[in-house]
Amino acid sequence: MMDRDNYPNAAICKFCGEVFSLPEEETEGNPPRVLLCGHIYCTSCLESIEHEGVIKCPECEVESTLPEGGVCGLQQDSRIIGLIYTVKMNKMKSVRSDRPKNSRRNKFSFSTDDNTNTEDIQQPANIENEVAEVLVRAAENLAQLEHIRETLKTGLAEQVKRDTARLDMEIKQVTDAAVHIIQEWRDVQLSQLTKLEAHFFTTQEEVRHVQERITALETAMQMAREVRHVPLLEQYCTLNKVLETLQAPVDDQSFDMKCITVDSGVSCVLQSESLTQGLALSLKMEVSDTKHLPESPPKGLQSENSTIRSQQQHAEDSNSIPPSGNQLCIPEKQGPESAVANGSLLQGPHPHPGPCHSPGLDDPDIIIEEFIEEEQEHVAPPTGPELADDKWRLCKRRKNRYIGNKRIVTFWVMVSHIVNPSNFYIHYMSEKKERECLSKILNYLCSKDDNYFTSQDTVKTGSMIFVKSKERHWFRAVVVEIVSNGCVEVDKACPVIHLARVRVFCSDYGLTQSITIQSEKGTTESVLKTVNEHLRKFDFEAEEKLRHFAPQAIKCSLKGLVPYDLTKGWSKEAQVEFSRVVGSEVIEMRTLGQDGDSLLVDLRKVTCQSSDVPLSIREFLVFIEVARFYSPLTLDRKPLQYYPPVYPKINTPLCAAVSHINTPADFYIDLVDNMESFLLSSKLQACYSLTSVIGDDDLNIYCPVIGQACVARYDDGLWQRAQVLGHPGDRKVEVLYVDLGSKEILPVSDLRKIKDEFFALPSKAIPCCLSGVIPLDGQTWSDACMNRFISLARQNVVTVKATGRVPKTERLPVALFCSSLDGTVSSIAELLVSEGLACFKEGCKPEHAHPLGFEPAIWDPPLTLSSEPELVDIQPDLWLPSQLKDLKVRVSHVNSPSSFYVQLTQYDSQLKRMCELVKECALKEPKDVVWKADMYCAAHINGVWERGQISSDVTSSSIVEVKRCDYGNTVNVHVSNLRPLLSSLMGSLALECTLTDISPTGGKSTWTATACDLFSYYLTGASAVMTVKEVTDQRPLPVTLFCSNKKGQFLSIADFLLSEGLALRERKARDAAIHKPKETDVQPPVSETQMDGSSEKKIKTNHPVPSLIPFPSLTSTFATPKPAPCSILSAEKVATQLYHPPELPCLGHIRINVSAIGEDGLIYVRTQNAVSQLEQLRVRIQQNLKTLPRPKPYTWKSVLGCAVIGPDMLWYRGQVLEVLGGHVKVQYVDYGLVENIPVVHVYPRLLCDDIPQLCMPCQLHSINPVGGKWQPDAVVFLREMLLDRCVDMQVTELPSNRRGPLTVELFLDGMSVSRILCHHRHATMDRTFSTLKENPVIPSPPLLDVWDIDTEGLKDTAEPILGPFVSTNLPQGRVEFPVRVKHLLTPNELFLWSLEETADVKVNGETLAEALARINANIHSLPKLTNFPPGCPCLAEYSDGTYYRAKLIKITSVEPVRILVQHVDFGSDDTLPPSKLRQIPAELMQFPTKALKVRVAGFKAPSDQRDEDVLPYSPAWSLNAVIDMIDLLHGNITASVVAREPELTVQLYNEDGELVHLPLVHRGLAELE
Repeated sequence: MMDRDNYPNAAICKFCGEVFSLPEEETEGNPPRVLLCGHIYCTSCLESIEHEGVIKCPECEVESTLPEGGVCGLQQDSRIIGLIYTVKMNKMKSVRSDRPKNSRRNKFSFSTDDNTNTEDIQQPANIENEVAEVLVRAAENLAQLEHIRETLKTGLAEQVKRDTARLDMEIKQVTDAAVHIIQEWRDVQLSQLTKLEAHFFTTQEEVRHVQERITALETAMQMAREVRHVPLLEQYCTLNKVLETLQAPVDDQSFDMKCITVDSGVSCVLQSESLTQGLALSLKMEVSDTKHLPESPPKGLQSENSTIRSQQQHAEDSNSIPPSGNQLCIPEKQGPESAVANGSLLQGPHPHPGPCHSPGLDDPDIIIEEFIEEEQEHVAPPTGPELADDKWRLCKRRKNRYIGNKRIVTFWVMVSHIVNPSNFYIHYMSEKKERECLSKILNYLCSKDDNYFTSQDTVKTGSMIFVKSKERHWFRAVVVEIVSNGCVEVDKACPVIHLARVRVFCSDYGLTQSITIQSEKGTTESVLKTVNEHLRKFDFEAEEKLRHFAPQAIKCSLKGLVPYDLTKGWSKEAQVEFSRVVGSEVIEMRTLGQDGDSLLVDLRKVTCQSSDVPLSIREFLVFIEVARFYSPLTLDRKPLQYYPPVYPKINTPLCAAVSHINTPADFYIDLVDNMESFLLSSKLQACYSLTSVIGDDDLNIYCPVIGQACVARYDDGLWQRAQVLGHPGDRKVEVLYVDLGSKEILPVSDLRKIKDEFFALPSKAIPCCLSGVIPLDGQTWSDACMNRFISLARQNVVTVKATGRVPKTERLPVALFCSSLDGTVSSIAELLVSEGLACFKEGCKPEHAHPLGFEPAIWDPPLTLSSEPELVDIQPDLWLPSQLKDLKVRVSHVNSPSSFYVQLTQYDSQLKRMCELVKECALKEPKDVVWKADMYCAAHINGVWERGQISSDVTSSSIVEVKRCDYGNTVNVHVSNLRPLLSSLMGSLALECTLTDISPTGGKSTWTATACDLFSYYLTGASAVMTVKEVTDQRPLPVTLFCSNKKGQFLSIADFLLSEGLALRERKARDAAIHKPKETDVQPPVSETQMDGSSEKKIKTNHPVPSLIPFPSLTSTFATPKPAPCSILSAEKVATQLYHPPELPCLGHIRINVSAIGEDGLIYVRTQNAVSQLEQLRVRIQQNLKTLPRPKPYTWKSVLGCAVIGPDMLWYRGQVLEVLGGHVKVQYVDYGLVENIPVVHVYPRLLCDDIPQLCMPCQLHSINPVGGKWQPDAVVFLREMLLDRCVDMQVTELPSNRRGPLTVELFLDGMSVSRILCHHRHATMDRTFSTLKENPVIPSPPLLDVWDIDTEGLKDTAEPILGPFVSTNLPQGRVEFPVRVKHLLTPNELFLWSLEETADVKVNGETLAEALARINANIHSLPKLTNFPPGCPCLAEYSDGTYYRAKLIKITSVEPVRILVQHVDFGSDDTLPPSKLRQIPAELMQFPTKALKVRVAGFKAPSDQRDEDVLPYSPAWSLNAVIDMIDLLHGNITASVVAREPELTVQLYNEDGELVHLPLVHRGLAELE
């Protein structure tokens, strides 16, 4: 074991205590190795604690992962190895101390000792020994240098630590004195102490110098080691210089070790000054001469070789408070340099400039400001009254911009005044509190008498005064111009009493204002009074109080911006647009430099959307062409981009729509198999259509940036996603619609900011080129080729197949395939080449007609169009051919498997020619025709003139139901789209058919909705092969139908429905086991070549015909058992009439209930009277029908009115609209609903036919639905808005047919329903109709509807909520009944009792009078009324002290509280206090009201009123008319109801049966209506 006493501690392992050893010839050694954490251990110890390639440090427990070589792969510590070499060489020297040494030979050749027993060695061996000795010395030098470095670094750390602790204490001491105003400042200063090391320049320089020496020495040692191992390397390096570096001694005196005893010279100072009303404080980081610290140097420097001695000095107290006043050095004028030197950028608010510093010292404030800019991007400007000099503040902000790393500083500001874009003023938002404080001080100073002007005062140009603004606030101003009385020229000074006009500049707002002094009397007192109303004197006290407040308005200019027309200067439009965009909002200001006394800035409006580019005011003014850039500023933020489109896979056929075409080599497609893409358009319209209506300014784009994503309005008015491409000028922008591929130039008003939610989907438009084709000339596509390509592909769904893979920046080569009418698929490229419009590229073969994986549609067999010449003789009707098998047809309309329409394809040319003839007939002069049912006509349907047949008579709505003769379906057409049809063109080319041999499932005679839907889904518009089973005169014609599937096999539609479980096969007769097929037997289709003679062949087979028969197929027969004969009930012929039409209201305003809304947009309503009648009708029907009648088969052709069993198993009155197989389309006449009901639930009988329909159809006035008919979403919207609600209705037009719809205006809570529909883009106003603007009828806001609100868990109300009173039912029709008048408002408006209906009405065995007497006997037990909603039922005290039933009308006064009530049993009104109102018991609500308000028909107030005594509430009636009418109403009076809506109208008769109002007419007190 080695002797550890001879080794320093650094050469001993801390873990095992053994000395590190170096590898030698016989031993491997135990060298020191360094872990990742920096700790050093011997190799043996590291191998013992190594586990799975990881070593955990015994000291700090940091894990170190071993390299590939394991422990031996760790780095050895060169410093400790050098110490070991040093110790080893010293031991060798001690052994050879008695041996003489020869002098060193030139060129560093060494000689050996004479006493050694070694023979003469060669020259390389001498070099090796000599180098080894030098390395020992170098190792000692290296260890000494590293020791010095560690000492310096330790001293530096202690320096920083000591100074940090000292400054920390100073800062905390001074900030504690003013913590309530400088808390934020203290935090900033403390955060900067971490960078205080930058102030110790001398120590850092010494450390750097030592590091350079260490680096040079380590390099030389490395070179020497290499030379020692490989002596031949000597010739490749300057060995003498290396050896000189290695032997160079370390001079301790060459390093300034005193630097670690010097402080930074930065101290924190608190300055204060006592003012009149407060204490002004200033915290400052002050730089003074550096001082030596009292502590001694680190112990590491007290070595034998160290000769460093520090001069210890006691530092002065840097936390002292210097005196104020004359001891401060305040220069009169400060330039930018002096301003920065006097105002520390690290310091907080201070009222005075700092003390003067020697010019030789570096100003640390600028350095500290650099630190602040590195830490914070947005630094708020200094606030408070410390900014006494505006130039200092401007210079300071300029420093913020240009010092350090030249970072642009941003501030939040508000524009206070705008002269033009090159001259405007801003306020810092961070100085808002300072401005408020300044305003308070100004208002205080101007309220003192000392600041009033006197007759001895004089106003001078350049002096400071106070001026009152229009908002009656005072502000500081500088006098710019003075004009005295009687003078035209401008004066420099003027006495106040001679002042005529003064122009001032407000430095706190940046505006210039002219004030004219006008006195009415002209005396001195009046002049002074006028002056003091607008101006105040700026005295010495105001100067002392305000000298610390810098001007609040900062003059700015938009950098690099010049007027659009330099000869005219800035236009008024530039100032207006600038002011409009900026407004009074807080915006972001970016300082870009300084020009004289103005800051060069850019203003930006920032929004919350991440996709928005901040609006640069400079860019905006340039964009709207009111300014130009002298030196444009490049944006530092790139706008967000859309995701690129998703390209389809190669050789994968997909369905796509060609959205835009430039050329065949440049077009765009949109894949149609993505549901999210379909929803994108609807979401865009829902979002941006609403924002356009309400005017959402947050989404407006003022200055679009090239490349910016946005939403733009397309030609059709819809919103589409777009991207800005350029600025063509004239406030327009060029955009690319990323979902369409087209480019447009739009005004900027048609752009909107895109919301983040619309960035999720990539661009839909995929740029493509037609693969394999080029123009004929190889360069330019001809117009004929362009037109042909557009006709084939544009806006059509085509099959797309990508033929190659290209980068996203290039166009995708694709092959396009289109389908023709006969079902064939063609390649568009081949079509262009075949027509001589394009040519194939060299080496490109034409694509196959069918893309990969493409097969024909499931129901569309390839049919050959008829090529027969155009017929001269047109057959208007369909004639079946003699051959009734395998007819090629096209299904045009489907109702059910028992009723569908087909067109024979051999009549296609006939159909085309027929359309042309109908069009020629329709374009003639229109004639006035009264259209009636079963008339033929030419109808304009979907833009095409077709033959039609009217199904029903035309109503007042001008909408008629027309059956399409050549297609079979029925549509609603306006009469303006109908024309008379020539008799030679009358007929039909559509054949109604029914499938044979199958019947509906479930034992019913009607097909289920599922079977009808599936049948319609596959058959509508499909081509098929049909065989007529039997030719009859009745329709539908029994047929069998076959369609092809994907494999080309023909499938029987009847078998298909059987396989799906939607149909049952009908049983055959049993009398013949095997029969010969007739010509009309069901057979699969055969080819035309096999058709001849096929009917004569009788091929017998015992095998049934399979469902799938390949085309062509052979005819076959099969034996089927005959069903047993069954008895068939004959249908009973019945006929019923319609129910009586509803009672129509008069023109005017009415309250109605909406019961249903039809698919055609008709609104079915009931009046308030009809609602009560409906309840009585319902009870009457259920009482009359106790059991279900026995079902029988009926013929429904003559059935109009009927009885229906509803889903709730109750009886309803209905009207048959259409018979659909086993279902009947019925409309509930009292509700308006339309349903398809099974036949077993409909009975041809009338229920309560004496009562008219209670539901009226209505149509909205002067409104047109979008698209010409009400869309499903509009109908859903109407139902959600109106269904089962009570709304106001204005009847504008009555129909000529009482069953027709009324033309009305609906008002929902005071809002027009028509305008609501127009607002939501479901309809448009029809300007051709006359509006109601001349006599607008605005309904009063109705009572709130009864909403179904869940009140479970809520606290019970204090009062029970009772419904309205029950109305008295009057006799129906024009029956006379006795009445008694109880209250009269006007001669033709009064309240009466119906003596028949109100007599002896009892509830719980007592009449109303008895119940009221019982309750009045104990009236005080009833609680008082506390809630007073209008219409609320209650008990009200009459003048006789008795309480009667009443309802609240309104609150007439608050002080005192008075409420107007109406006695419902008498009609009279009374104004009562709340103390005379009681809550009404629920039992009194069961009695009907006795008094009915009616209008007496037949007379009205005279048009020429001559009496002076008139009714105050109705001046049209005289007082004499009222008195005479009261006299006439005495006696026995009878009444008959004339109208019930909009108000109850009656006629009154006297005992002689004469009208009671006739005497009034004879006397001239009234006149007949």
